[in-house]
Amino acid sequence: METVYKEYLFDKHILVSSGEEHDDEYRLNVIISLGKLFGIRIIKGKALAEKTMIGLSAKKLGENVPQAFYQGFPESVRKLTHTELVFDQFVHYVKTYGLGWFDEPGHSLFDRNWERTVFSESVQEKQFTIITEEEAVKLLQTAVADLLAGTRPLSDSQYELVKGFIEDYGYVPEKIASKNTCIRLLADTRDLKLVDFLYMSDVIKLADEINYRVYENTDLKKLNLQNRYRTLISLVMDMLFYKEKCDLLVCCEKKKIWNGLLHHIHYKAKCPEAEHFLNVMRGKDNLSAYSGFERKMDEPDVRGAFDFLRKAKGSGAVLRKLDYLISRCTSEEEEQYILDNLDSDNLIILIQLLVKYHVYSRDENVPRVFRFTKYNKLKIHEEDIDELLKRKSDLTKEQTEKLEKAIAAILKRKLAGRLGKVYIDPDMKQYALPVQENTSQGGFGVLARGSKLRLPQGKKIRAFTYWEKVNDIDLSVFGIADYGGQEEFSWRTMAGNQTEAVTYSGDQTSGYNGGSEFFDIDLDAVAERYPHFRYIILTNNVYSRVPFSQCVCRAGYMMRDVRDSGEIFEPKTVQSSFTVNCDSTFAYLFGIDLTDRTFVWLNMARNGEETVAGTTDMTFLTDYFHTTEAINMYTFFEMMASERAADPADADVIVTDKDGEYPEGAEVIREYDFDRIIRLMNQ
Repeated sequence: METVYKEYLFDKHILVSSGEEHDDEYRLNVIISLGKLFGIRIIKGKALAEKTMIGLSAKKLGENVPQAFYQGFPESVRKLTHTELVFDQFVHYVKTYGLGWFDEPGHSLFDRNWERTVFSESVQEKQFTIITEEEAVKLLQTAVADLLAGTRPLSDSQYELVKGFIEDYGYVPEKIASKNTCIRLLADTRDLKLVDFLYMSDVIKLADEINYRVYENTDLKKLNLQNRYRTLISLVMDMLFYKEKCDLLVCCEKKKIWNGLLHHIHYKAKCPEAEHFLNVMRGKDNLSAYSGFERKMDEPDVRGAFDFLRKAKGSGAVLRKLDYLISRCTSEEEEQYILDNLDSDNLIILIQLLVKYHVYSRDENVPRVFRFTKYNKLKIHEEDIDELLKRKSDLTKEQTEKLEKAIAAILKRKLAGRLGKVYIDPDMKQYALPVQENTSQGGFGVLARGSKLRLPQGKKIRAFTYWEKVNDIDLSVFGIADYGGQEEFSWRTMAGNQTEAVTYSGDQTSGYNGGSEFFDIDLDAVAERYPHFRYIILTNNVYSRVPFSQCVCRAGYMMRDVRDSGEIFEPKTVQSSFTVNCDSTFAYLFGIDLTDRTFVWLNMARNGEETVAGTTDMTFLTDYFHTTEAINMYTFFEMMASERAADPADADVIVTDKDGEYPEGAEVIREYDFDRIIRLMNQ
């Protein structure tokens, strides 16, 4: 079985056996090694243990990680003076950036030989099961089908799993709900059977996907496609006309782009439907549904515009225009009409709106931050002063509260009774739903964006990143105050800021042999030294100006005792380790809410070419710290339960983050089972 599948199942705490015969002593040694090196305890399938599982675990959890610049980190770093810290890094930069000496890792001139005590920290073991390849294929097929049921784009790691499984196992999808996923598969595989899941309006997305993935061009107005791709697009169009899947009015919404594409591919009509399509696209009349909607909004007739858009485009389009509609209402009766008639089967949009209205800015004088995702990267736009003054779609606090209540009522009605008897662990309230994870990186311990984990007393967080095939990657920490100000802790600032609260391992730039960076964050010390901080944000960026997709980079965090023992990097203490492979130079990793000592997942690739983290504002990220207040895994499954079970032994479905023995036949859903949760959100 290919490694990509074994790695995906590893993230679900599952190891896969090849079925080779070995004696009991061999398997016992493997099981002991997994526990000793990585804190992995095998609870099922011990007779299937194999040595290759040690190598996979080392790759996923990081057994061989490059040493930090200060080998005595964190203790020795705090003992060095400001001058020594600055001089250390200056000499290192001269050797690497100046002289190009990358043949061996650089270390401090002043850091004395450091003898570490034997590792003696408390560790939370990781419970795994081992299964056969046959069982693994069945699990993977279910996972792929569940992922393809989602209406939102997949993350790059999820997409590679789906694409690989289709190609390697000849899997034929029965459903592909996301047009983005289908188009990406069509562009990569050129399998024309995928056209069955598309409409004519999706052809523009196909051209855009090819233009970006193949030619690294984001401007559809400047196409220069090779003949094979022009032929592919023309053939897809012919098939859609033949299948009578030409949604003409939707296509009219992008007439200019269509005209440019039709000219570029030299498209020639082969049937009357195609001829009519070309005439409409080249004509002057605007037949799009949105033009009719806007005419009614201009009258103004908000109620009529609402009814028109709902009939022409469906409830999903209405939900996307909800702010616009509500903000233009001229009476309470008009507003109430919209609230009373809201309805949709699109649970994803409903969940997104529920979260949005929960964290909606109540201050009209604060510039709003708009978030978009394109090509699996986050794009940010903050209102400038002119846009703020011309803003016309403000909602009052009362309106957002009404909308939040109305959306919640629709969700409860749509979800009610979908599952049987369900046991829900109270701790599931801390986990967010994987609503839109396409900008995320995949790996062990990765959770849905906005998930919040309580941090234990007596522990500190050691964030890490390490890399190959690039000179320098920077891990940075930012403190965010309640009033919105931010303070940077990074290679640029830490020479004078090394404390018990935040300690930095040094800027290791010897990338050809592998580099690494660490930050220690002691929450109690942070609260005492920086009482104005409300949040902490951690980021990763490639200072060497190449995207993560062209490097080898991993990031994550460990939970360590405040009093250190053992090596700087101890795989047994790793809570999460994931590959950063986004097609950009900047990524948000995770955050900390200092008010309730919780660790918050962010995990987003930022669109752009930032190579220094401190040049970007990060206060907009604090919205994600409140996601689980609006909806979480506990409330989601509570809505779906026909009956709540007080004991897992009595349940048909068990939703928990705890390991244990559960009844045979009961479905167990974990916080990391994104594929299954996506299926439930899209049924």
